Amino acid sequence: MFDVLIIGGGVSGMSCALVLGSAQNKSFMSNKKIGIFTHQKSSSLQEALFNNAYGISPGTLGSELLKQSNIHLATVYPHITQIPEEKVLKIEGDYPEFKVFTNKNSYTTRNLVVGIGSANTFAIEGLMHFVEPHKKALPEKQRIQLRNTDHKVSEGIYVIGTLAGWRSQLAIAAGSGAAVATDILTLWNDNIPTHAHDSIR
Repeated sequence: MFDVLIIGGGVSGMSCALVLGSAQNKSFMSNKKIGIFTHQKSSSLQEALFNNAYGISPGTLGSELLKQSNIHLATVYPHITQIPEEKVLKIEGDYPEFKVFTNKNSYTTRNLVVGIGSANTFAIEGLMHFVEPHKKALPEKQRIQLRNTDHKVSEGIYVIGTLAGWRSQLAIAAGSGAAVATDILTLWNDNIPTHAHDSIR
């Protein structure tokens, strides 16, 4: 049983995983099991070039960032389980126990974070009734989002990145993932607002 499973290995998903990972030494994190489906083939970063992203060298390719993020997460926060090459097909259940079915396996989790982009090819059974037109995309692009309030779709289900209704800037997607990570940390900290920062002090 996972405490949280993140669906999507793009910017928002990896950002969420990194922030959750960075809280590993907090007392309320003991025995918390975190996993991320790192399927990245359909990520919009595969074709991206970055010249305007804070902290990223101009000319960096999105495909390079995807590779680096997997290595970064595995190296710095190895306690987070990376699940590669699996595509989520269906979700069943209600909080606090969801069952997640992929093309290869099934998993159980208490919380879900969904961040797999806003393409209208979205087809995760069990979440389709939350789909609505993307509120910040051009209608002709036919983008979708999951209905949510401050990233929360329903109890135990969160959405991040463009699928949450945000625009497709890297900084926005990263911030969206980080925001949900801190919401989950707060939940685990008995609803006392919290976050994780590393410091050289």
